[in-house]
Amino acid sequence: MKKTVLLLLLFVGFTGISQTNDALLKHYNAYYKEMRLQGDVNGVISALTHLNVISPSKERRDTLAFVYMNNGKHMQALNTIGIEKNADDSDLAVQVKAFSLKSLNQPKRALEHFEELNSRNPSPYLAYEMADLKIQTGDMEGAVKNIEYGIANATDEMKYAFYERQQPYEVPLKAAFYHLKGLADFNQNKENIDAAIASIDEALKIAPNFNLASLSKQALESRKQQAAEGSEGTKN
Repeated sequence: MKKTVLLLLLFVGFTGISQTNDALLKHYNAYYKEMRLQGDVNGVISALTHLNVISPSKERRDTLAFVYMNNGKHMQALNTIGIEKNADDSDLAVQVKAFSLKSLNQPKRALEHFEELNSRNPSPYLAYEMADLKIQTGDMEGAVKNIEYGIANATDEMKYAFYERQQPYEVPLKAAFYHLKGLADFNQNKENIDAAIASIDEALKIAPNFNLASLSKQALESRKQQAAEGSEGTKN
C-alpha cells in the first residue's frame, strides 16, 4: 500500500513538473516572439536564456550566441558556445566563434574558425577575413593566396564596411583586397615601397573615398621619404 501511494505521489509530481515546464515554454516562446517584434535585444536574450534552461537545444544556444555577437557582446557569445573547434558545430556557431574571437584580438584562434567556414562554403568575404588575419599573424604567403582569390572572385556588388572613422563607410570588396595586397607587398619586401603604394593606388582608383587606404598610402610615402633622406644623409 505504501509503495502504491509513493508511486502515485511520484507520478503526480512528475506530471506537475511536466505541466509547469510546458506552461513556461509556452510563456517564453510568446515572450521571445513579442521581444523580436519590438526589437528589444535584452528581452530576446532573456527569453532565449530561459528557453534554453527549460528545454536545452543546440540550435537555441547557437542563436543566443549569435544575438550576443551581433550586438557586440563577444565575450558573452563565446561563454555561451565556447571557443573550441568542433566538427559538428553548425555554420552559425563557427561564424560566431570566428567573428567574436577576431573582435577580441585573438587572430590565430579566429583564423581556425574562418578556415573551417571557408572549407564548408568558400567566398570572397571569408577570403578577405583570412587574408587580414594572416597578415596580422605574419603568414604573408597564405595572405597573398587569399588576396588573389578575392580579387579574382569579388563582384562589383560586393561591399565591405570599415569603422576607423567616426562615421562607418563601405567600399567595394575588390578595393579592400587591393589595400590588403599593398600591406602584404610591404611586409614581404620593405625595400620596395613603390610596389605597395601601387597596389593601394589600385584600391583608391576603385574607391576614392577609401579613408583607410589613404592613411596607409600616406604612411608608406612618409616611410619612403624618410628612407630617401636617410640615404642622402649617409652619402653626405
